[in-house]
Amino acid sequence: MAENQAATTYGNGKGAGATVGIALLGMGTVGAEVFRLIHENAADFAQRIGGPVEVRGVAVSDTSKPRPGVPAELLTTDAHALVQREDVDVVVEVIGGIDYPRELVLAALNAGKSVVTANKALVAAHADELAAAADAAGVDLFFEAAVAAAIPVVGMLRRSLAGDKIKRISGIVNGTTNFILDAMESTGASYEDALAEATRLGYAEADPTADVEGHDAASKAAILASLGFYTRVTFDDVHCEGISSITAADIAAANQAGYSIKLLAICERLEGEDGREYVNARVHPTLVPKEHPLASVNQSYNAIFVEAEAAGSLMFYGNGAGGNPTASAVLGDVVGAARNKVHGGRAPEDNTYAALPLADFGQVSTRYHIDMDVADRTGVLAAISNVFADAGVSLRTVRQEDRGDVARLIVVTHSAREKDLEDIVARLETLADVHAVNSVIRLDNA
Repeated sequence: MAENQAATTYGNGKGAGATVGIALLGMGTVGAEVFRLIHENAADFAQRIGGPVEVRGVAVSDTSKPRPGVPAELLTTDAHALVQREDVDVVVEVIGGIDYPRELVLAALNAGKSVVTANKALVAAHADELAAAADAAGVDLFFEAAVAAAIPVVGMLRRSLAGDKIKRISGIVNGTTNFILDAMESTGASYEDALAEATRLGYAEADPTADVEGHDAASKAAILASLGFYTRVTFDDVHCEGISSITAADIAAANQAGYSIKLLAICERLEGEDGREYVNARVHPTLVPKEHPLASVNQSYNAIFVEAEAAGSLMFYGNGAGGNPTASAVLGDVVGAARNKVHGGRAPEDNTYAALPLADFGQVSTRYHIDMDVADRTGVLAAISNVFADAGVSLRTVRQEDRGDVARLIVVTHSAREKDLEDIVARLETLADVHAVNSVIRLDNA
């Protein structure tokens, strides 16, 4: 992610057969699974790496808590001391949060330790700083598990498609919201009932805000856009809307029109009016045509749809969360980082050499599905159509459902700019015959 790639000489590895020391930060669901798998698969890892791996210590907040299978002598509350120990080569961070993990990861990198993290919020907020520290120390910074757990999308962008030009990345990258929307579509449940069921089954946290308001997906969108377009995109650069305002009526209307509603992370190259390329990243509920592969992604599964110049369209699908899938991605990175420690060298560096400008969200163009309650009388449709026409936005379809004196009017536009749509909605809300603009949902342009 460094913009200037200075030539750096990396030392030789420790040598075949050398032991690689691991420091594990965090012992929650993912950390416990990482620890278990390292020990159960030790012989296989040694063969894949070229030398054994050994957990030197595990940083936790409370060493008195029972942790079956974890020797008490490995536990410590002094994470700063652990990451700087001479017998530690690779630090695995699975704590979560931003500020405290940032301190630990920077300390580890500055001490010459490679780092593997599953922390999307940390990477989305501080990627430049972390990458600069890794470059200065000549060590690896891996974060495959930060986006969609075991789905290998980070490695695909960093390596497999490094010779191609990515045009667009869109995907379902949050399992909680996909479970809720899928439950609403398949059972007719309200948002509140679907959220309650997701909470009961453990898909939603006690405080689901980060998921349902799109913040988790926005962190992942920032990472995907940065990797795909070689341009720094942070969490604050991502336009973010959640699903808490989606109603059963919205789901029913989408189904009737041949769409499913999904919370999508969308990252794309755009051509501005000046002919230059721009980058945009956004997260919002989106109407996806039933025939599109993303529409069939159900329950808590994730899927990322990538469109590349030479490779064409690719989709990556799988379990995007949970202890086992996340641990799988973490351990894949551990093997890569440990192998480099044994044999020398580094993984491909991330960089932002392209430094494409970020598009203002108001300049983004898409189609819109607008649901209104209007007076059921002659001339209302003409007045509403004039509002769209005055803004230069044409209507693709218009559907009306009679409800006595008040009708439900659903219009779908052709492609229009966000700023024009904002103006249209503001004008519609001033019309006496428009009783309410119930919802505005974007349609996927792919």
